[in-house]
Amino acid sequence: MPAKTPHIDGTRAARRRAWGAQIRARRKSLQVSVTAAAESAGMSRGTWHRIENGETSVRRRGYAMAMSVLGLEAGTSPQAVPPKEPVPVDAPRRIPESIRLSEHPELKTLAWHVQGSDELSPVEAMGLYERNARHLDDDALLPHERDLIDALRMVFGPGNRDG
Repeated sequence: MPAKTPHIDGTRAARRRAWGAQIRARRKSLQVSVTAAAESAGMSRGTWHRIENGETSVRRRGYAMAMSVLGLEAGTSPQAVPPKEPVPVDAPRRIPESIRLSEHPELKTLAWHVQGSDELSPVEAMGLYERNARHLDDDALLPHERDLIDALRMVFGPGNRDG
């Protein structure tokens, strides 16, 4: 039997709808798929969709996790939050806006399930590298792919995809 939706007053429901719209706008501006965003937040795609729709059946913690993954804070507008992808001056190299799987063989191996695209956003790539670190073959990493991983870690930090 599904859980009952808790009663939430109109103000709180409106806040959830605003958060959902904010989360959707930010995800789209970063060009992150729902699947990648949901995996990064540790939730199902269905839950992510309910969050973006502003449904009250999702706990506040779910909204907080979604915002955290996208680098948002409650009460900010998507336009007010700059993208979290600028590279620090001391980064080994600049992170491209999109990462071609054909140029990064280990990433391509990790992204076997990605269909319909041969490129990933930096957020998606970092998520794949982090979640699948145990499957990386360090000996097979090409120097430029190792540099990419280092740059992603400098920007997003290990275990922190939101900067």
